[in-house]
Amino acid sequence: MLMTFAEAAALPFFKILPSEDETPAYRGFDSVCADSREAAPGALFFALPGERSDGHAFVRDAFRAGAAGAVVDVSKTGVFAVAEAVDEAVRRRGTRPVLLEARTGIGQLALLQALAAAYIDRFPSLLRIGITGSSGKTTTKELTAAMIGAERSVAFNSGNLNSDSGLPLSLFRVRAEHRIGVFEMGMNRKGEIAELAAVLRPQIALVTNTGSAHIGLIGSERGIALEKKSVFSRFTGKELAILPESGPFAEFLAEGVNGRLVRFGRTASKKFGGAESKGLYGSVIVWNGVKADFALPGGHNLLNALAAAAVAEAAGASDEAVRTGLASAKPLFGRGEIVSILDGDVTVVRDCYNANPDSMEQAVSLCDEADWNGRRLYVIGSMLELGGDSERAHGALGERLAASKADAVFLFGEETKVSCEKLRNAKGKFAFHTNDIDELKSKLTGCVKKGDMILLKGSRSCALERVLP
Repeated sequence: MLMTFAEAAALPFFKILPSEDETPAYRGFDSVCADSREAAPGALFFALPGERSDGHAFVRDAFRAGAAGAVVDVSKTGVFAVAEAVDEAVRRRGTRPVLLEARTGIGQLALLQALAAAYIDRFPSLLRIGITGSSGKTTTKELTAAMIGAERSVAFNSGNLNSDSGLPLSLFRVRAEHRIGVFEMGMNRKGEIAELAAVLRPQIALVTNTGSAHIGLIGSERGIALEKKSVFSRFTGKELAILPESGPFAEFLAEGVNGRLVRFGRTASKKFGGAESKGLYGSVIVWNGVKADFALPGGHNLLNALAAAAVAEAAGASDEAVRTGLASAKPLFGRGEIVSILDGDVTVVRDCYNANPDSMEQAVSLCDEADWNGRRLYVIGSMLELGGDSERAHGALGERLAASKADAVFLFGEETKVSCEKLRNAKGKFAFHTNDIDELKSKLTGCVKKGDMILLKGSRSCALERVLP
């Protein structure tokens, strides 16, 4: 059991809603979720409001799945028939689920964060690690967890569950046997990293890099760097900040950090003895004089590996554990995956989980630099969340693609129209643009042939994996 309802009600921000029964039917809850489809017997369901739907509409579904209780806004219980959902649960299983609400009037999301912070406080011996940055967060988190996990019990986010609700939900997966917690921290708005830092209060915090991801939401690259820097906002002087050795905001990130500082990079990582590239299939990394295979391709993934190694070392991992983590690395979906299609005759670089100008450059450079005898076909989707910088960034993308080694470029999304215009001004480049995914798939399928390399790169909403023949 994670926590009893009596313990939750004793916290300064919760109270149990009154019911006909003086005593709650359930003593406590075994898990926490904000998606009724993930509710299980004994779960506590948070009815969070969303952009498209309100969690209060799914309280009934959570109870039907066996949830022990729900955190609700009492002002919405009538609108969404929450009382009726409780009565139905009593009829179906003979027990009454518990309803919690805010004692202080704060929102459901703040309640989730506050409960997660209170829960993680139950593990004072857990070393808490936070990882953020404009790109490479998930890969670096997975590598770090693999390195440390070779020797010690580690808790970490599943996938990229790193948001203002995702991180708190991830913290509820910590158990007594875990010695280290490695948690990715992302943002989609100003102030989000600071919120997450207040929940996790990391003792080791890493910024992988800063760039232009989410520039449309934040306004400038300096603003993005400032947001990432807030991962250190809960430092008290004893904590450790890990930062890249170079970059336009490398020094800015370090200014005023109330704690110790370590750098990582090709020069700063003293145990790094170089890397022998295997092109699309990764590299062989020398760590403290011993080689380790590393399956993730590209210079950006090498830096992710060095960042992870810096964190793992700070957490006490041995050199052998670092090499074990490197050797165990496998590409995550849409993040530099190398897959074969058409009976192995065509190689696909599936890097379409997300995109911004920095990661787009990394993907195009990776494919340009690969030792490849066949044609290169680049399928490029829109880069989103760039705000007023979108047209300039997509124009620059078109110029970069024009200078690339691509034999043909297939562009998808309204924003890439300007990219296509730049490409069509370049001699010898075939460029095709559409906003229709089926038309894109048809055009690509008609073009592809044995020996081709296909790059898929675009923002997640483009879902470019759909175009593969």
